[in-house]
Amino acid sequence: MSRLLPAVVLATALLATHTGAWAEDRALVPASRSSALQEQEKHDEAARKACKVAVCAALHNRRPGKDIACNLTKTWPKEQVESVVSKARLPWPWGAVRCWGAVSLRRETLIKAMTEPRYEAVIERHAVSCEVEREKGNSEVRVELAPQVTFENGKAVRVKLGWGKIEASGVVKGAVWAMAAADKALNVFESTVLEKVNEFVSTKCDEVRSEWRNK
Repeated sequence: MSRLLPAVVLATALLATHTGAWAEDRALVPASRSSALQEQEKHDEAARKACKVAVCAALHNRRPGKDIACNLTKTWPKEQVESVVSKARLPWPWGAVRCWGAVSLRRETLIKAMTEPRYEAVIERHAVSCEVEREKGNSEVRVELAPQVTFENGKAVRVKLGWGKIEASGVVKGAVWAMAAADKALNVFESTVLEKVNEFVSTKCDEVRSEWRNK
């Protein structure tokens, strides 16, 4: 169970923050990688940045417009995964984790989250897939989540992940089911997701302020 926990936490972070630290990936591309792979990573990075700008514009400009839809991919190197795991005092014996999924956000929900004294943002169900790098062959997990985030004066203060369908093979599926049960009972991932949401709204949006200020 403990070995699959970071992958699910990171998948949740992908949905909760929508783009995360998109610029960090550039430094993670070894020179030995194929040009095709590097081009794909550049494309993924550009998609995350575009989504980040769109979400930040909705959060801070608060103007009417279209809802936001993004297809996002994010890879966390082993070192970053270990950093997340260490907060829960868990080991990480595997390598990098790569997650991908489609994100749909209602503009009205984002605006109300920032402007109302108290607001419960209900995000429609999303499916996130993650691939965990292993020496004996990678493992893939697909999880459906329907997060509910409570905001007070523009700050996220409570979150429920809204676990749904879980697809994986063999013992992996059993481990993820156990994690889902633990989170439903104890909300063990709440602090991690809250930190990511609030960091995105403030620090991460400030990083691209010049690109969303007048949108």
